[in-house]
Amino acid sequence: MNARAKNDLALSIEQLSKSYRIDERELAVLRQVNLQIEAGEFVAIIGSSGSGKTTLLRIIAGLEQANHGRVKVNGKVITGVGTERGMVFQEPRLLPWLTVERNVRLGLELQGLEATKINKLTEEYIHLVGLSEFSQALPSQLSGGMAQRVG
Repeated sequence: MNARAKNDLALSIEQLSKSYRIDERELAVLRQVNLQIEAGEFVAIIGSSGSGKTTLLRIIAGLEQANHGRVKVNGKVITGVGTERGMVFQEPRLLPWLTVERNVRLGLELQGLEATKINKLTEEYIHLVGLSEFSQALPSQLSGGMAQRVG
């Protein structure tokens, strides 16, 4: 890989390994994974159930630590969660007592954005996923697919 391409890497995974201890035995989920994704590149991670796809994504998101190796996003080593990265979970992770609008706003508020920007982005994001008519609905009033789009 040339020097220019290295500078354009959006994601770099180097020798990443992760194992879990289950019932007194070590279960290796990821073994020396290497992956480089350039800015603008579209990648799909495909594998059978239990092959480590979600574990890999959780490590990239900073929600979990690898046993070995490192992950860099835009040249910075990931050491925990960050506002520049996000993850869509397999199951919706919505706060059940908040409306769609409030669930969307919460993530923006945690970033410390100005109220006018939060209002604009909240409306924009809800419209983007086709749920404008459901902005005041609670998660229990949504279908599974709708809840997934909010989360």
